[in-house]
Amino acid sequence: MATLRDRLDHVLGVKAADSLADAFDMQTVEDLLRHYPLRYATQGQPLSEEAPEEGAHLTLVGVVTKTELRPMKNRRGRLLKVELDAGSAKPVEITFFNGDKVSYLVKQGVRAMMSGTVHYWRPDRWNLSHPSYLILPEAGESVENLTAVRGSGDLRGLAQSAKGAEGVDVSFFEREYIPVYPATAKVQSWDVLACVRQVLDQLDPIDDPLPQELRADRELLAVSDALRLIHLPERKSDIEQARERLRFDEALALQLVLAERRHDAAGRVAKPCPPRTGGIATEFGKRLPFELTAGQKQVISEISEDLSSPHPMHRLLQGEVGSGKTIVALHAMLQVVDAGQQCALLAPTEVLAAQHYRSLRGMLGELGTAGELGAADNATKVVLMTGSMSTGAKKAALLDAVTGEAGIVIGTHALIQDNVEFLDLGMVIVDEQHRFGVEQRDALRAKAKDGISPHLLVMTATPIPRTIAMTTLGDLETSTLTELPRGRSPITTRVVPARMHPKWVDRAWERIREEVGQGRQAYVVCSRIGEEEDKPKAKGRKAKPEEEKEGPTTHAARDVYETLSAGALAGLRVGLLHGRLPSDEKDAVMRAFNEAEIDVLVCTTVVEVGVDVPNATVMVIVDADRFGVSQLHQLRGRVGRGKHPGLCLLITETSPMGTAMARLEAVAGTLDGFELSVLDLRQRREGDVLGSAQSGTARSLRLLSLLDDLEVITAAQHLAREIVESDPGLNRHPGLATMMRAAVDGERLEYLAKS
Repeated sequence: MATLRDRLDHVLGVKAADSLADAFDMQTVEDLLRHYPLRYATQGQPLSEEAPEEGAHLTLVGVVTKTELRPMKNRRGRLLKVELDAGSAKPVEITFFNGDKVSYLVKQGVRAMMSGTVHYWRPDRWNLSHPSYLILPEAGESVENLTAVRGSGDLRGLAQSAKGAEGVDVSFFEREYIPVYPATAKVQSWDVLACVRQVLDQLDPIDDPLPQELRADRELLAVSDALRLIHLPERKSDIEQARERLRFDEALALQLVLAERRHDAAGRVAKPCPPRTGGIATEFGKRLPFELTAGQKQVISEISEDLSSPHPMHRLLQGEVGSGKTIVALHAMLQVVDAGQQCALLAPTEVLAAQHYRSLRGMLGELGTAGELGAADNATKVVLMTGSMSTGAKKAALLDAVTGEAGIVIGTHALIQDNVEFLDLGMVIVDEQHRFGVEQRDALRAKAKDGISPHLLVMTATPIPRTIAMTTLGDLETSTLTELPRGRSPITTRVVPARMHPKWVDRAWERIREEVGQGRQAYVVCSRIGEEEDKPKAKGRKAKPEEEKEGPTTHAARDVYETLSAGALAGLRVGLLHGRLPSDEKDAVMRAFNEAEIDVLVCTTVVEVGVDVPNATVMVIVDADRFGVSQLHQLRGRVGRGKHPGLCLLITETSPMGTAMARLEAVAGTLDGFELSVLDLRQRREGDVLGSAQSGTARSLRLLSLLDDLEVITAAQHLAREIVESDPGLNRHPGLATMMRAAVDGERLEYLAKS
């Protein structure tokens, strides 16, 4: 017998266990049973309703009514054309390309299972091309074990997995639903199925972590039933009920982690920072040259109340591109400075950190120049700290932080280094929070005085749908800015299909010249720098002939800079900015662009967030199909930030009928970042959102949809908070504690935090 915690090598043997460990990082019985089927092979029910979609995968059972060998037109060999009576109105047409090898088995009158992909060769005619197949006993015959497997491809593999000492258990292929698993080249779906069946045959009864009354209230299956039925369902309702239970487990496991984190934070101590009449925050408010929006005032009030508490604030501030998050964050920082404490602002890039430094200094004026001539009486000091600063500048910044001279310290990951100390750190602000993990946030917060937790404000200009925020940032309260400040100009976005209309590309460069001629500026954004070609090939690796002939398929920033400077934009002041430039050079280029000494900035995505040049009105994004939806939305937010309307041109050579073009048209069709973020997540799929596509780590959330399962996530959140409130540490709920640790381990939580 076996339990969920048993090692797979003890249950399956070393050879099978090692294969599963190498392919899927499975170690225990539970790891294997939570490797759920991707889909189920069914026996042709959809055919009685309507024609299947192009590319759909069908598994059919029927009788071969006709076969015909035909010579192939363009190469040697013969095709086998087959008609299969699968119970639908018309026979299903099937084509085998190795006809001579198949025809001795696939003959008229035999009963067979066929599994393949639908291809349409005329609008009203489709077939299965070269499917896998398995010859079955005649209908009504005994399905006793066969001594040989007759077939090919995946179905043959499945049959081999069902082969025991007495032969092949053909009865398994009489099932209505046959599971198909995520697989690799070395561990196929049928290998996983064989292991799952072996484990289920030995599995002991499972103690359910969910109380009986909760299961009854939500009409959920017992976990033991759900784990069996997800793999070996008898009917469609079995699959739906199993998924419903296991989906709730995933949501609850994650929400328990977030509820514990939230409970832990609520028990920490922070220094209260109540607003002070007559302080620097009040003075700054009086000097503002514009009226705050109603949304900004509301969020400032929410943050102010949090900062006045003796417990640390944990708040997410999200808002559209250009919605005025920086001014809200600055109000919060000044309230903390008024209380005699310091603030640290963590930015993901040096370009953004330097931009924040210039922006905050500019907004504060003499209120941000403490220690300098002309500073206001109640001024504070703003300093910048990045990894590539000169030794002298870095020492000065470190000294200002540790002595408390600097009320606001802005920096990159350099702020997290051990040698950075603060006199009295009262608040941490993390900009573009998705670029940082929980550990990095906590490392900076740990620089406060012993026993004190600084207030935390995380900001993002990437709109987060409600379910995503609840699932990945459930330990944070959320404030959202939806209005744009007065005076912000509209942005028009147009797609430029270079393949169909090459002259439109020329017109894009003309538009830049026209805007520059009226005293304005422009960005040209590229997807890569272009220095990759200069790198030596990896040792021992020879370039493939096609690599040498084809070269890169995208336009590099360096190449575009040289081409435009000498061609379409000759005579204009064109600058180049990318992440591999030395820090001082990057800062000099950005400063020159800010001061209108550069007309056109050719750059990479280093300008994606935080860069604020009100005089820039045009952005041309080259190879726009190489960027994600949210990234395109962020990039175009760099224009239209002043009194003149913004124009964003998306140049692409992708097919006009492809999904990439549809994505670009969607971006051009709306400025609603929340709408686009949902589209982006649906297209990238949620496994990528959680980081698994980049990391290679198995998905933490296998069944739960972060976009569609709002009711499940909400119910799980309420329950998790109730449980943790009454039982911190889950000492009275050991089953839930085990489920939480099994479903969402620390490494996967890090991916969640970065989603």
